[in-house]
Amino acid sequence: MNVTLAVKQYVTKMIENSGPGMKVLLMDRETTSIVSVVYTQSEILQKEVYLFERIDSKNRDNMKHLKAICFLRPTKENVEQLIQELRRPKYSVYFIYFSNVISKSEIKALAEADEQEVVAEVQEFYGDFIAVNPHLFSLNLQGVARGRSWESSMLSRCTHGLTSVLLALKKCPMIRYQLSSDMAKRLGESVKWTYQAMVHELLGLNNNRIDLSRVPGISKDLREVVLSADNDEFYANNLYLNFGEIGTNIKNLMEDFQKKKPKGQQKLESISDMKAFVENYPQFKKMSGTVSKHVTVVGELSRLVSERRLMEVSEVEQELACQNDHSSAQQKVRRLLQNPRVTELDAVRLVMLYALRYERHSSSILPALMDELSKRGVSERHRRMVKSVVEYGGKRVRGSDLITATDAVAITKQFFKGFSGVENVYTQHQPLLNDTLDQLIKGRLKDSQFPYLGASSLRDRPQDIIVFIIGGATFEEALSVYNLNRSSPGVRIVLGGSSIHNTNSFLEEVMSATGHSSDRPAGTGRHSNRN
Repeated sequence: MNVTLAVKQYVTKMIENSGPGMKVLLMDRETTSIVSVVYTQSEILQKEVYLFERIDSKNRDNMKHLKAICFLRPTKENVEQLIQELRRPKYSVYFIYFSNVISKSEIKALAEADEQEVVAEVQEFYGDFIAVNPHLFSLNLQGVARGRSWESSMLSRCTHGLTSVLLALKKCPMIRYQLSSDMAKRLGESVKWTYQAMVHELLGLNNNRIDLSRVPGISKDLREVVLSADNDEFYANNLYLNFGEIGTNIKNLMEDFQKKKPKGQQKLESISDMKAFVENYPQFKKMSGTVSKHVTVVGELSRLVSERRLMEVSEVEQELACQNDHSSAQQKVRRLLQNPRVTELDAVRLVMLYALRYERHSSSILPALMDELSKRGVSERHRRMVKSVVEYGGKRVRGSDLITATDAVAITKQFFKGFSGVENVYTQHQPLLNDTLDQLIKGRLKDSQFPYLGASSLRDRPQDIIVFIIGGATFEEALSVYNLNRSSPGVRIVLGGSSIHNTNSFLEEVMSATGHSSDRPAGTGRHSNRN
């Protein structure tokens, strides 16, 4: 149940099937992203693929000495462009692979266009999704619904993507869906009929790439960096650790390198010290590009955490989610709203959590908090988000409670000894998905909440579980899946979503779903389909 390996094996097989010789990889916009997250350009080059082109590019040269490996989604546009390509071939031979099922009529149309008989092979290789991590995939979709119903083209795309995952993993599932979500039921029916946290939040992680071009003083070679567990051993080993532990591990790694130097011993007391160390040793920087990359990323995270007072904000957010002390909560939220270092978005998020947690409390101060946002100069659009979130996810519409009050919650601040600038907050909050999967693994997930699609004779505890969240998954939910995979022997879980959200993208979906966004098509929030 490794989606990264599944896609990588498909790409490898495509290249090997074409035999020896120089090759061009011809892709579309989506398959370019699909390939780029599982294979680096240097790895592809080692397999004699020397050119990467888009099928929709109008300025490609004739290069008859190259073999073409075509990896395309089976859309009408791609099929038509491929027909035009075959009528005037630019390469000596074509090996064609579609990322999903293609109709017989379209195969016939391609055959008729191949008058020069340059096509050597046509196959379906089911890599129709972005394999972000071994157990996490995305379809990179935004705005998948109109109100709370599917936008027709998005239902089709999600069906194709989820089907592709099942085919790639060779799974024929029993489908369970969240009863309160008609969208989840429709997706489940479509699939059945056809058989077929912190970096992302603060910096934005798109197809495993981070744009650092706005970081103060950033060097040219670090303006965009790639974080991929498949090609970066440090990232793979630290992917699911918390901020403080990662900082400590970077420190230890650099000190190991430093011990190898006969001169120039210096103490590394902070992230700033480490950054200065890297800049002062060009030879070390050349040897350790990976370390340099992660020092830069963690350094920028540390700067943002300090600048935006995110440790204080995070502590109050956790109290709102896990405790039931209204008096303390309203005082702490008010105090943070009056802190000019707290950003507009963080202030709005605090009020949203308060609104969801205490929307029906007899002493709710929500109107006063909304006034505080106005006094801060928070934009009308951001203030409307509070109403949108309650309208979208309030008690009136929730299928189950998202927030569980905990009487005795220990939220601990740990300061790592000898390593200033990084604090670590251990929290009690777990995503709702964690409890849902735990109940499913134990065979206790209620049919009344997650019914089977159609008759089912399977009532044993499942071993292979694929979860798909309509509207988008999060990296926190991916962490829950990772931990459950480690703690549940014999159980393998893969998580997917129509997208992967941070706060900004999720709120855009909520605004669209509730009709409060004028600059984006209507979308949805988060429904779930359990397979």
